[in-house]
Amino acid sequence: MNRIIFFLLLAAFVCATGCSDDTDWEYSGDFEILEQSDVATLAGYTSISGNLYIKCPTCTDLGELNCLTSVGENLEIVDNDALNYLHGLNALTSVSGHLIIYDNALANLDGLSALTSVGEYLGIYHNDALTNLDGLSALTSVGVHLIIYYNAALTNLDGLSGITSVGGGLTIWENDVLTNLDGLSGIHGSVESLAINSNIALTNLDGLSGINGSVGGRLSVSGNDILTKLDGLSGITSVGEYLYILENIALANLDGLSALTSVGGYLAIYGSDVLPDCEVCDLLDQLTSAPADIDIGVSDNLDDSCTPVPTNCP
Repeated sequence: MNRIIFFLLLAAFVCATGCSDDTDWEYSGDFEILEQSDVATLAGYTSISGNLYIKCPTCTDLGELNCLTSVGENLEIVDNDALNYLHGLNALTSVSGHLIIYDNALANLDGLSALTSVGEYLGIYHNDALTNLDGLSALTSVGVHLIIYYNAALTNLDGLSGITSVGGGLTIWENDVLTNLDGLSGIHGSVESLAINSNIALTNLDGLSGINGSVGGRLSVSGNDILTKLDGLSGITSVGEYLYILENIALANLDGLSALTSVGGYLAIYGSDVLPDCEVCDLLDQLTSAPADIDIGVSDNLDDSCTPVPTNCP
């Protein structure tokens, strides 16, 4: 009798929630959501073995995906013009491949509040209404690359503060009202690449202070109009390929690169109108392994604080 009651209660629960822990509830293969009615096809499934593409200009609700806990390959949420929220994905904890959130009307990412890991890269691009990433606060690891690009209303990255490791690199590019990178302060150790470019409201790089050791490939800090210093880069000791410090028109010193001793490929510093020549010369002097190709163009703005110019300065 007790067993019968148990199964009746279990059946009632599944009916009420639409969810089950039974492995039979895995959807096998890829699935595309192209219109609102497609959402219902995945109702009750707890996992999908392949890719899930949500590309639905008319969809307004993903509520029937509320049982989904994992995506076996990639999840792409792209071109959803009427979708303001992702609340149907509240149970999702892992994406084994990449996660792309591109060109949506999303106001926030709160529907991803259970997500803890992305196996490959995480890309958040061209979401004009997105003001914060707080919905990603449970995320702790990104396997390959983190890319935050051209989100016109994004003011901070605080929702990424739980991330402790990025297997590849970081690209933070052209987010016009982003003022700081404090949300990246949990990331520690070396990275393969680092690009902080064209964030015209960015005031500092302090959120990158946990990155230390090597940048295996390229390090680029370019086109950040009101950035005055590079202090958040003080843990970086080597750049494997290229170092670009370009068109940061308010950059006054290079003190944040004080630990840098090696650049493997190409070094370019120019377009920083108030950066004294001697700052660049001092950086070149401290390199024990300098690149063969160097492109320097600064303002010849010498002042008493950094004269005389080192005699071996190009």
